[in-house]
Amino acid sequence: MSDKPEIFHRSIVAQSRLFKVEALDLRFSNNETRQYERLVRDNGNRGAVLIIPLLDKETVLLIREYSAGVDRYELGLPKGKVDEGENFLQAANRELKEEVGYGAKKIQQISSFSLAPSYMQHMTEVILAEDLYAERLPGDEPEPLEVIPWKLNNLAELFASGQCTEARSIAALYMARDYCAQ
Repeated sequence: MSDKPEIFHRSIVAQSRLFKVEALDLRFSNNETRQYERLVRDNGNRGAVLIIPLLDKETVLLIREYSAGVDRYELGLPKGKVDEGENFLQAANRELKEEVGYGAKKIQQISSFSLAPSYMQHMTEVILAEDLYAERLPGDEPEPLEVIPWKLNNLAELFASGQCTEARSIAALYMARDYCAQ
């Protein structure tokens, strides 16, 4: 495999409140040059977590929340950003309490996901939460989130319903099903 391309120039070409677009001028090992663009993390971004809350070895807790990108309510797993002073596991437990109303006595990172590695710098840490207990923290959601228990052996019905289309949630739910089958 060739060496990674050399980045010989980079610049921010667009910016919003949420996103920065960076242009990268690249030189490949065969001397070809190209300009790529990618969404980059700002300096304050410490990462994100996606939580798989297991009520038991057969049941995961999903949330229904409004998704502006597709302009509808979606079922999916709780998720959020890592705040200053938190590690991934602390952020996951906080988000779980804010969005689902549970904390976890047993919590572990099981994977990391990129969203679109050709275009985004962003990574999401996949966290498995077990041995849940009731605890709610105030969150930043504009409305209460509906919590829906779902059987892991019934994922095909969930995906066929069109209510859960986020690839991260889908992949993590399959990971949870495999984990629980062990």
